[in-house]
Amino acid sequence: MTASAPAASAQGAPIIVSALFGAADHAALDSLRRRHFPPERNQLPAHLTLFHHLPPQLAPELRQRLAAETRGLPAPRARIAGLRNLGRGVALRIESPELEDIRARLADAFAMLLTPQDRAGWRPHVTIQNKVEPAEARALQLVLEADFRPRPLVIAGLASWWYRGGPWEPISRQMFA
Repeated sequence: MTASAPAASAQGAPIIVSALFGAADHAALDSLRRRHFPPERNQLPAHLTLFHHLPPQLAPELRQRLAAETRGLPAPRARIAGLRNLGRGVALRIESPELEDIRARLADAFAMLLTPQDRAGWRPHVTIQNKVEPAEARALQLVLEADFRPRPLVIAGLASWWYRGGPWEPISRQMFA
């Protein structure tokens, strides 16, 4: 399934690429994020970003490449492997060699257009708290570590989004088989 934004939306807006979670995982991760992310800063549901800033002119090619990475293919295996201290927040560390391979192929295709952030090593994670005092982040990490157990994570698809400083605007969604 592909949803398209009008061509005029591309004017100057960078593109973000994310993985889409299965419904149950999305609900659980988003609930955790809503409980712990400062509400005045929480404009997005829980997400796993693959690229933070691709040029807007890539939208048509990106849509084709995401479709090629998902169409008729099984979802990459993934798991929530641990917690990650962000200094002023906490994230869930994600492990998925298959998703890392997909991201690497996309990064190779767009290598000359990547920002320094997207060229740097990718450390997949889902941020559940950010922009808080370091002591508050450490306290949440300790609480979460007490009950943490690694578990599988369903990656249902890949999506691209326009970024204009607020909630992301959908460009396309491609789902795994």
